[in-house]
Amino acid sequence: MAKKIIVIGSGFGGLAAALRVRAKGFDVTLVEKHPDLGGRARVFKKDKFIYDGGPTVITAPYLFDELFSLFNKKISDYVKIVPLDLWYRFVFSDGETFDYNGNDKSMEEQVKKFSSKDYSGYKKLVNFTEKIFNKGFTDLSDKPFNNLVFMLKQVPALLKLKSYKSVYSLVSNYISNEKLRRVFSMHPLLVGGNPFTTTSIYTLILFLEKKWGIHYSMGGTGSVVGALEKLMEEENIKIIKNAEVTEILTEKKNVKAVKINNSEVINCDYIICNSDPPNVYKNLIKSKNNYNFLFKQKMKRMDYSMGLFVYYFGSKKKYDNVAHHTIYFGKSYEKHLDKIFEKKILSEDISYYLHRPSATDPNMAPDGQDAFYVLVPVPNNLSKINWDNEGVKFKDLVLDKMDESILPGIKENVVSDFYLTPDYFEKDLATLHGSGFSIQPKFSQSAYFRFHNQSEIFKNLYFVGAGTHPGAGMPGVLSSAKVLDKLF
Repeated sequence: MAKKIIVIGSGFGGLAAALRVRAKGFDVTLVEKHPDLGGRARVFKKDKFIYDGGPTVITAPYLFDELFSLFNKKISDYVKIVPLDLWYRFVFSDGETFDYNGNDKSMEEQVKKFSSKDYSGYKKLVNFTEKIFNKGFTDLSDKPFNNLVFMLKQVPALLKLKSYKSVYSLVSNYISNEKLRRVFSMHPLLVGGNPFTTTSIYTLILFLEKKWGIHYSMGGTGSVVGALEKLMEEENIKIIKNAEVTEILTEKKNVKAVKINNSEVINCDYIICNSDPPNVYKNLIKSKNNYNFLFKQKMKRMDYSMGLFVYYFGSKKKYDNVAHHTIYFGKSYEKHLDKIFEKKILSEDISYYLHRPSATDPNMAPDGQDAFYVLVPVPNNLSKINWDNEGVKFKDLVLDKMDESILPGIKENVVSDFYLTPDYFEKDLATLHGSGFSIQPKFSQSAYFRFHNQSEIFKNLYFVGAGTHPGAGMPGVLSSAKVLDKLF
């Protein structure tokens, strides 16, 4: 009889993990707290507007292709994924813009628009990030870092690649213009990190985007979730919705079952968690008897990613000149990030990411209208910010800022809206302290120093998703599921 695996959570890490272990012949059951699948990638619908709940940027689409290939099927039969010509439009507080894309000639023009002398440095930076990509992504993203000896063997190569530097510091070695430094150092924010403290290994995202481009799934990222759900059903993976795991039952150094909604118990041979590791170890495992001193210290020392304020809104006016993906920089950069990550206080000088899916896919909004969401980095809930009091005020601030810059007149054109705060991430998505991306991607919290894909404490407990190796972002969480191929 096939061994039974329970997968907790249906973010992309959980969906990919369920399919990968099913392809190996295991009996797989996926349990999901919500009535729909997707985790951070859930879909919200309101007043005929369709909103992707979270991730919107598809890079390395081959990682999705692989999941269908495991069963000799093609993703193109399930969902349409299209490349975007314009990846991001960066907008600065003084109105200057940088159109970031995969065309070398266009990138030369964009860089030289800000600083001709930095173009040679930009090319050198891209070449160096290729070396980081080859080691950090190609070689190591799907390898388990459960062994300190394996980690130590990587140290010489990582030091040679200047992993001890921050992303901003490495970029500044090649580029002198402050606006260009922002453009090429902002990527850690997409995975929950501060560019001034995140290890420079994460500059590999620059090359990853250059290698595969940026894509969009027609119908929104939720259409990929739907495609994976259909594939799981075809391959006889049992899916149980409205099933919150309230406890993981253990016996000595093994996990043996999950308790659903504080009542039903489902036994199993293995558990794969797509739930936030620090939350699992703190709240789902009740007995801490097996936690040794070093593991307790690891739990204590962790720094968590920023929180997210996400405002979803439909506009009766179409903003045809607004790009699919826009990143707006406020006046300050380092000081603003310090307020979010270190001081944990709100700032009026916000930066934000604006998603306009109807730029590519008109079906995301009613005819002649536009669907948007704006994502604003804010402090996580260690800040003790009372979002019941601050939520509406912060929404109004965000609207004011957009009205003054990218979306003139938006305050009069919003016809439908709602917002989510770090409280949603803490209560609904069960991330410790309401972090948007679990723990930060610092060097001291990467690879072996991150929560292990195979639990340090329980030998048949495994993790996928943002809080384990290799980290957050779609390529990261999908690669965390590939790690399981080496462990099962």
